[in-house]
Amino acid sequence: MSDKIRTYPGTSLSEDDILQGKFLSILDDLGGKFAWDTGVAIGAYLESLKRGVILGAFCSRCRKTVVPPRIVCEMCYQPMDRFVPLEDSGTVNTYSICYVTWDVKRIKEPEIPAVIEIDGASPLHGILHKLGEVEPEEVHMGMRVKAVWKPGADRQGAITDILYFRPFNEEG
Repeated sequence: MSDKIRTYPGTSLSEDDILQGKFLSILDDLGGKFAWDTGVAIGAYLESLKRGVILGAFCSRCRKTVVPPRIVCEMCYQPMDRFVPLEDSGTVNTYSICYVTWDVKRIKEPEIPAVIEIDGASPLHGILHKLGEVEPEEVHMGMRVKAVWKPGADRQGAITDILYFRPFNEEG
């Protein structure tokens, strides 16, 4: 690549040129309305969350169950065979202790996002969600956790229908 600076023909415009109306421009508020289609797999997943069920998808060719569900297997590219209900428990794969929110606001009490391998899904398949009812220094990889759900009447078919995952002891 050359060290020379390339110049292109034309006239450069500045922000002042725009503000002073030195060329024809139109400012328009398009008022566009947009809709987002979840698709078959994520639509089924969100609907199942509203019912208090975590849904996965099973591929008989690869013998994998993935969550969130997909229509096509990411390993063999064949259609997934069926949706399957999974447990609302799992194992912490990795986590972070955050003193800043997703919208970059400092907080005194940390949030603890974690990748949770959901029980019933294949190893290394899970979801990202928050941990709760646990002190940051108690969190560890391999920790067993269970979903804490919103009350049924308050669920909307969103990942936030699970408030957080809390540690639990399988023996009691």
